[in-house]
Parts: sequence; structure tokens; C-alpha cells
Amino acid sequence: MSIILDRPGATDADRELRADLVGRAAKLVPLLAGNAGQTEADRRVVEENITAIDEAGLLSIMRPTRFGGLQTDFRTKLEVSRELARGCGSTAWVTTLMNVCSWFTGLWPAQAQQDVWGADPSARVAGVLAPSGTAREVDGGFVVSGKWGWASGSAHAQWAVVGIPLLDADGGLRDQGMILIPMSDLTIEDTWFVAGMRGTASNTLVADEVFVPAHRYLSVPAAIQGRPATPFADEALYHSAFVPVTALVLAGPQLGLAQAALDLVLDKAPKRSISYTFYDTQVGAPTVQLAVAKAASLVDSAHLHAYRAAAEIDEAAARGEYPHYDARARMRMDTGVAVTYAREAIRILVSAHGASSFAESSPLQRIWRDSETASRHAVVNPEISTEVYGKSLLGIRGDVTALV
Repeated sequence: MSIILDRPGATDADRELRADLVGRAAKLVPLLAGNAGQTEADRRVVEENITAIDEAGLLSIMRPTRFGGLQTDFRTKLEVSRELARGCGSTAWVTTLMNVCSWFTGLWPAQAQQDVWGADPSARVAGVLAPSGTAREVDGGFVVSGKWGWASGSAHAQWAVVGIPLLDADGGLRDQGMILIPMSDLTIEDTWFVAGMRGTASNTLVADEVFVPAHRYLSVPAAIQGRPATPFADEALYHSAFVPVTALVLAGPQLGLAQAALDLVLDKAPKRSISYTFYDTQVGAPTVQLAVAKAASLVDSAHLHAYRAAAEIDEAAARGEYPHYDARARMRMDTGVAVTYAREAIRILVSAHGASSFAESSPLQRIWRDSETASRHAVVNPEISTEVYGKSLLGIRGDVTALV
């Protein structure tokens, strides 16, 4: 099996655009870091961050070019998310989720996309895929009610993607779908009280007997099988593998959090002693040397796994091919490994830095809490991903989860 870290078909123009966008994100890191405490205290990303990210074009990377978007690849999306997370995990997470929800929107029929972006090409989309609502079929569409948590980005979005089941006359499940619904038709319950990623405002969306036209419904099983509803066959981005994309994007903020932790520990080591030892600074201590080497290697490995998955997703889409089950299982495994390695690197760095890592004034404690919280997202779940991949290697497929 060949291992690629960027899709072979990527052009110099593709890479130049990626470098430009990552550079734009990097320039925002000081702003995001300066606002990280306020974002956490407010339990939502400060508007200054969102405005700056939007003005830099970083909320358009997954929007179709038909609506003024950049329609970039997933390697680019990972790198942008990583850079933003170096400044603030919550801001990067919210940006990541709104961007992937723009990608989801690109899977819908043309009329649904027009509903979202026709009048306002800069409209942002948040969402929750879990089918926790109910839908009653009526003439021309559905009447939807329900609650959906946790809706990252909903504080800054104009539209939402939410999951619903479709039942047959006997109450059995005949399809599971997603619908597009304006935020103006929803209310938000303040439910996001958590240890990490506090600033994401991932609250609960509520719908009460809301009509949704039929063209704003998308079948999830069809999307998983590589049959999106978009009529634009030439837009490779929106023919990418559904579940690998849904999982992989969540690794981007983890990469940035781990890199931020490593940078901070390396920067502080020459100025910090080790209490109750003869080491004047951490730099001279073999224990710290070994710790930062191990952490740096884990951060590198996390990037390599995530970039391989992105390259395989992007290349398959560019070729007009939908990855087979075993390839998708490997992509999901790569995502789980990337997230696990990033999280473990942060744990090592927190210990190497010392007990002051947990001072409220230290960014390390927030990085650690954000990573520990976000890495538990159910779509990532490294243990389930490992089981899926191990079984696929042994020829056992489809008996763990539909999300492959």
C-alpha cells in the first residue's frame, strides 16, 4: 500500500492557495490567544474572533465557488483549523464545525443550496447530525419538532443542519436524514456547561412544529454510500467520502492544540527550574529532554496520520471514485490515531512543564481541558475506529456502526 500525504493531483495553484490561507490563519493566532480567556468566560467565541476569521475568508473554504466560496480540499481545511487552534481551541472548533456544515450543505439539491446562500452567500451553517428530532410528512415536506445538542457554532450561524428519522406507517425506520432549517425557526437552550471547549457555545437547538420543504431533506444512508443529492457532478469536493470527512475534520483543532502545548513548553523550558532538584533549568534535565522528544514525535505522527487520511479523501474525490469500505475504515482509524496521539502529547507536556500547568493563568490547563473534551466526540471514538479497522482487515464489515 502506498502512503501519500498530499493528493497527487494537487497543483501549484492549490498549494499556493493553501499556504496563503494557512498564513492568514497564522496571523490571527495572537488575536485568538488574547481573546481565549474571554471566550471561555463568555462561554461563546467573542465576535471579534468570528469577524476576523470571516474577513480573512476562512469561513468560506468549504463553500461552493458558485456562491463565492473557495471550495478547497480537506488537507487545507485541516491546516487552517490547526493554525486557529494554536490560538484558541474553542474558536478553532467553532470554525471547523461551521466549515464542515457548509460542506454538508453542498451535498443538498440545488434549490436547498440556493435557499441557504442565494440571498446571503456569506451565510454560516451549524449543525447536529444525530437524529434526535421527529418528522411528520405533510404535503410538500415535513413538520419537524425536537431537540439537538450539542450545536457548536449555533451562536454565530444563520442556518442549521439537524438529523431526523423518517418512519413508515408502522413506526419503523425507513430512512435517516438531515434537514436544513433557518436559525430563525429554532430556539436555543443554554445547556453547554462543560470542563473543556467552554467557549464553543455548543448549546441545544429546539424546533416546535416547524415546516421544512422536501427539497431541504438529505438521506444520510445515501450520502454514506456516496450518493449525495447535489446535481453538480463536476464539484469533486462534495463527492468526498461522507463519514471519513465527518470524522477527520475534528482532528484539525487537536493538531493545533498539541502544537500550541509543545511550543509553550519549549519556550518556557529555558526559564523554568525543576523544584527539589539540582537542575537550574528544565533544558538540562534528561527527563524533560525525553518528554519533549516523545511529545514532538507524537505531534508529528498525529499530523502524518491526519494528512494521509485527507490525501486519500481528496484524491478519491478528484478521481471521481468513492473509497471502498476497507479504505474508509483505514481513514477512520487514521483519524482516531491522530486524535489519540495529539491528546497523549499534551498529557506528556503538561507533566513535563510541572504542576503550574494547572494554574488558571496558564494556557496549558485550557489546552489540556479542550483536548480532553473534544477528543471524546462520538464520531471520532478511537476505540470504535480501531474495532472497525481491525475487523475490516480480517474481512468483517458492517457489524459495528453504519458510520464508516
